[in-house]
Amino acid sequence: MAILLIALLLANAVFNVVVWPTFFRRVAKDPRAKDAAGKPTKFLIVHAVLIGLALLLAVASAVGAVVALLSRG
Repeated sequence: MAILLIALLLANAVFNVVVWPTFFRRVAKDPRAKDAAGKPTKFLIVHAVLIGLALLLAVASAVGAVVALLSRG
């Protein structure tokens, strides 16, 4: 059971690291991302925060998986 949970944590980490940076590049190119003066809009800021949190969770998942793997002995 522990191996399954470790694999799930690693899969979560890999998914987040692969998917969210690509999504951010698409959001940053969206016309709604910047106003007429070129300043970031709430659209871009909210997405950047959400993506940042997803990547932080990816790091936490990866660390948890490694700790669990090493503690198995």
